[in-house]
Amino acid sequence: MEGPGKKKTEMTNQLGVLNALDIGKTQWYHFTAIVIAGMGFFTDAYDLFSISFITKLLGRIYYFDALSEKPRTLPPRIVAAVNGMAFCRTLAGQLFFGWLGDKLGRKRVYGLTLMLMVIFSIASGLSFGKSPDGVMATLCFFR
Repeated sequence: MEGPGKKKTEMTNQLGVLNALDIGKTQWYHFTAIVIAGMGFFTDAYDLFSISFITKLLGRIYYFDALSEKPRTLPPRIVAAVNGMAFCRTLAGQLFFGWLGDKLGRKRVYGLTLMLMVIFSIASGLSFGKSPDGVMATLCFFR
């Protein structure tokens, strides 16, 4: 059973850690941590924000109509599926890998997620299928 004394001790410990960070000297480790965290944020944000441009290109490539003067676009259901998969994957990944990071250690899980991102990014670029809808289905799977 938690009492007010335990909560006060936890708060004191947390403030002690923050105070140690404030008065500590800046070391190479701090720059490394900032760069690694920044790279993770950049790759995730790039993935989420670039998909809107990529869907326009995919529409012109896979739903091309030579008789039409206007460039083709992806059907709305496919745009929703591709974008929806990105956000569902992000939510599920944050919850699952956050939990796994608590269990196995953040450093190990960060390396695992980095490898998975690289592998599935390459696989997304190599999406295959006999029809445009098949290509979009494999793209959604790898995203």
